[in-house]
Amino acid sequence: MTTTAFAFVALAYLLGSLSFAVIVSRLMGMADPRTYGSKNPGATNVLRSGRKLAAILTLLGDGLKGWVAVALAAWLGPRYGLDTQTVVACGLAVLIGHMWPVFFGFKGGKGVATAVGVLFGFNVWLALAAIATWLFIALVLKISSLAALIASVLVPVYAYFIVGPQSSYFGACIIIAILVVHRHKSNLINLLTGQEDRIGSKADAAVRED
Repeated sequence: MTTTAFAFVALAYLLGSLSFAVIVSRLMGMADPRTYGSKNPGATNVLRSGRKLAAILTLLGDGLKGWVAVALAAWLGPRYGLDTQTVVACGLAVLIGHMWPVFFGFKGGKGVATAVGVLFGFNVWLALAAIATWLFIALVLKISSLAALIASVLVPVYAYFIVGPQSSYFGACIIIAILVVHRHKSNLINLLTGQEDRIGSKADAAVRED
């Protein structure tokens, strides 16, 4: 990897390390999302506070940084002699930064919104397929984490047909799926034991009342 390519990847990681759940909560005078609910600094947990605007801003911020990291690398890459491999590396770096942020003690979110942002940078149709899957599962089963897990697992399948198995983006999608599933370990355990909260459950309401 050239020095320029390394710089792009490092900047993507630092961008990913900006946890919008924590930043937005601080700016809006809210409690740190790492101290309530699932303690996950993500939009779903921020929503448990009852502040919908904060959750929306968190979702947009986390998703946007994923897209920006990939889009900038793809846009500026050619003039610096960077190839698609660097663009892919930036996409993975921004996601890893979100999950293990250097600015917040390497304790980050589960990466769903950021992963979607990265997918938008890779291929719009790939991202839309992932979003459609999440929405369908979430509406039918009312479990956000399960929707995220199923969508993540299916992303490489969609990538196989949309970008092709020879594309660097296909390999990146496999890694993204592995990372997102890994970050949902606790949710998997709750799902297997029947303890996972449903969207709009009483557990969420209780958090808002605290």
